[in-house]
Amino acid sequence: MSVHFEERSGVVPCKTPWGSWYQTMEEVFIEVHVPAGTSAKEVKCRLGSRDIELQVRGKEIFKGRLFDMTVSDEATWTLEDKCLIRIVLMKTNREAGNCWTSLLESEYCANAWVQDQMQRKLTLERFQRENPGFDFSGAEISGNFAGGGPDFSSLQQ
Repeated sequence: MSVHFEERSGVVPCKTPWGSWYQTMEEVFIEVHVPAGTSAKEVKCRLGSRDIELQVRGKEIFKGRLFDMTVSDEATWTLEDKCLIRIVLMKTNREAGNCWTSLLESEYCANAWVQDQMQRKLTLERFQRENPGFDFSGAEISGNFAGGGPDFSSLQQ
């Protein structure tokens, strides 16, 4: 369901020197621009549940402790068109309130505006999951959206 929501509503990327990263409730996506003609043999990518490392042609792109835990068995990386590495990490905490503020602890942080947009996006994604008959892809949200938005679970139907 997240894929269709993302296709309709777009993503909120956090720009970095090497590319960008963005997130959904379930996943974190990392896009790294590499020199044209890069082969998979020139890429060293280690994806742990809490750590990540990427080297291309012997040069370290990034290395460190992830902002939060991921499911390492479900992490993947691909080299597309010999110029873009796409890494997909599965979050262990898949709640709308789990909005990563940075990719690594204290590195590649989203600025305040991007962080606000990411949190709004995750809250709308949560609303979409809770109300599959509605389309929230073009919706605007204001007010209490921090931490995943208001909790309506205690309301009787």
